[in-house]
Amino acid sequence: MPFTHLDRDGNAHMVDVGDKSASRREATASARVSFPADVYAALRESGGETRKGSITATAQIAGIMAAKQTANLIPLCHPLPLDKVALEFAYDDTACALDIRATCRVTHKTGVEMEALTAASVAALTIYDMCKALSHDIIIESVRLQGKSGGKRDFNRETGAQP
Repeated sequence: MPFTHLDRDGNAHMVDVGDKSASRREATASARVSFPADVYAALRESGGETRKGSITATAQIAGIMAAKQTANLIPLCHPLPLDKVALEFAYDDTACALDIRATCRVTHKTGVEMEALTAASVAALTIYDMCKALSHDIIIESVRLQGKSGGKRDFNRETGAQP
C-alpha cells in the first residue's frame, strides 16, 4: 500500500485533490482526561469550575479554534472551510474521567479526520491546563478517530464498519 503523502522518491508532498469531487464529509474523534479521585470530586462538586473558569466552556472554544487551525499545525493538511465543529463533554464518575467528542463537518474534496483529532486533542490539553494547579497527575489518553463518512470509504469504530 503506497503512502499518499510521499512521492515515488520518498519525499513528502501535499496530496493533489484538484480532480476530486466535493462531497459532504464528517469525522468524530474522542479523547479522555483522567483525574486523581480527589481532583475529580472537586471538579464535579464545583460544576467543572476552576479559578480559571469553566473547564468545558474553555475547552469547547479551544477545540473549535484548533480545528480551524489544523492546516497550520499539520504540515501536509489542506486548509478547509469547515461547515461545523462541535464538542461534547461527558463525565464518567466510575473512571474519574472527562470524555471529549469532537465532530467536524465540511463539504470539500478531502476529509476532516485531522481537524476532529486536533479539536479533541487541544480540548484535552486545555482541560489539563485549567486543572494543573489542582494536580499534575492528570492523564490525557485514548485520543482516536471514532468515525468518518464521506470520501472513498466510511469508518465507524463502534460498529467496525469499514468497507
